[in-house]
Amino acid sequence: METEDVAVAETPKVPRNLPMLMSETPIGFNDHPIQYSYTFSYFVRPSGKFDPEDYASYVQPVGVMKTVEQFWGIMSHFRRPTDLCDKADIHFFKTGIKPVWEDPANCKGGKWIIRLKKGLSSRIWENLLLAVVGEQFEIGDELCGAVCSIRNQEDIISLWNRNADETPVTNRIRDTLRKVLNLPQNTVLEYKRHDDCLRDQSSYRHTNKNILK
Repeated sequence: METEDVAVAETPKVPRNLPMLMSETPIGFNDHPIQYSYTFSYFVRPSGKFDPEDYASYVQPVGVMKTVEQFWGIMSHFRRPTDLCDKADIHFFKTGIKPVWEDPANCKGGKWIIRLKKGLSSRIWENLLLAVVGEQFEIGDELCGAVCSIRNQEDIISLWNRNADETPVTNRIRDTLRKVLNLPQNTVLEYKRHDDCLRDQSSYRHTNKNILK
């Protein structure tokens, strides 16, 4: 996504503290199905030069979940974001949607962005995933997924939706984020369209703060 230069593809390496691909556990008789199937994955930027168009080829899947029990089973294999040492992106997307701007489900959409001081991301990330799985946003199929980006100076959480032009929907997502994450009213939420991401090759620069109330 956001990087510079071009690179020769290399074999992705599994970084410290991030899990390998897990086999899908069978659904138990007493398990609790969730409305959509979701896939956990992660990205760690390879060493050297890197072409952002190759982002998808470095995304490493971890597991697919269709029940509450599978969700917690996979969550238990991840270290919390605040415990990760590597610069990484953790993805939680509806199965079949790639965590890239160009995916057909994402290309006309955008994302709400929350910038966090180091040490705060674990609680926010876990609460966001519970809200997504629990369908607390009540906007049908509009949500695509979420990303937790571990960076040197801050952590960034973003929630992706399908249609950036549907202002009532994006505003509902914003307001629900504030509610389910118990964010202070003065918390700055930023929105960025994915076609703008494609133009400037950046997920988090040049965001739109003007529509926030």
